[in-house]
Amino acid sequence: MSEDYYQSQPDYDESKLLTTEGDGTIIKSTWTEVIDNFDDMNLQENLLRGIFAYGFEKPSAIQQRAIMPAIKGYDVIAQAQSGTGKTATFSIAILQKLDLSNFNAQALVLAPTRELAQQIQKVIMALGDYQKVKVHGCIGGTAVRQDLDVLNAGVHVVVGTPGRVFDMISRGALNTDSLKMFILDEADEMLSRGFKDQIYDVFRRLPSSIQVILLSATMPDDVLEVTKRFMRDPINILVKKEELTLEGIKQFFINVEKEEWKLETLTDLYDTMTITQAVIFLNTRRKVDWLKEKLNEKLFTVSSMHGDMDQSERDLIMKEFRSGSSRVLITTDLLARGIDVQQVSLVINYDLPTNRENYIHRIGRGGRFGRKGVAINFVSQEDVRVLKDIETFYNTKIEEMPMNVADLI
Repeated sequence: MSEDYYQSQPDYDESKLLTTEGDGTIIKSTWTEVIDNFDDMNLQENLLRGIFAYGFEKPSAIQQRAIMPAIKGYDVIAQAQSGTGKTATFSIAILQKLDLSNFNAQALVLAPTRELAQQIQKVIMALGDYQKVKVHGCIGGTAVRQDLDVLNAGVHVVVGTPGRVFDMISRGALNTDSLKMFILDEADEMLSRGFKDQIYDVFRRLPSSIQVILLSATMPDDVLEVTKRFMRDPINILVKKEELTLEGIKQFFINVEKEEWKLETLTDLYDTMTITQAVIFLNTRRKVDWLKEKLNEKLFTVSSMHGDMDQSERDLIMKEFRSGSSRVLITTDLLARGIDVQQVSLVINYDLPTNRENYIHRIGRGGRFGRKGVAINFVSQEDVRVLKDIETFYNTKIEEMPMNVADLI
């Protein structure tokens, strides 16, 4: 929270609030209970299965602190940047509290963009896979009739953008009587985008007893106003991660035109890759296995790692990679955040990330190290728009790759 906000709360002993994790993450929390593994959270069996199947092994700093108060029904303010595990925090709390026999919406999540709403929907569905949870993405730009049909048929959770959600409430298609939880994600961005009136309109239609969970990277006045007007004695949790930066990283793209030409392009780059250490990112586990097999057939030595492998195997692969005995690692986004990329000077996005925030996690690095590096993006005709979106989002310029790329590494 902002310092003045804490100072306005009378009962805090500052020394008890602050902790620092081993990775430099700073935590400030008014909730003292920390549960460092999912097994001890008394979660439903099928939810626990979903969590482990998704690839999570140990809760992140925010998950260790915020899942329990959220499940216990407290209002929660989590101030955290993307990459801290906040989506899964509120998703797990929602899934634990659902009455799956009731097909009236019990949780409503609002997000500022359609893409983020869809991303959240996917996470809740994946974690709730074994619970057979029904999650509907209610976003602009899609057919209203479809929303009406799905909502009338019954869902457990609605994730959406403010305009379309309010429209569905106004039409009576989204009945708010059974809603127990309201989650406002990226609240700072949302309120600065001018959604304020729509969000307030939605709030007014919700049951007065509803639990409110608010997630925000910063706490500007607009957000503080929401916390004071709509929340009851919220638990405050601040997770500040070391900043990731694109500084010092040269970013290039190679126009491969067709998906099937990526493999040949990659083999042309193989010598360049082994000058240093390289990580190649793909979007699915199956594709990781496929690419490793193809490169092995061509007698190229590569390691691969993804969430289907057991932990001991993954630890061994990472150990070989860190020691330098393995020089090229193929992996998925699931592990982008777990890889210490400090010794990696080349990252290849064989597939562009489906979620643009993962781009910085793949190629970015902790600013204090300031090492230089190169990122090469393979761009087929379908990817051109995604690349433009990444450039706009990060306010960066990605040039076509020069012939002498090996000299830059």
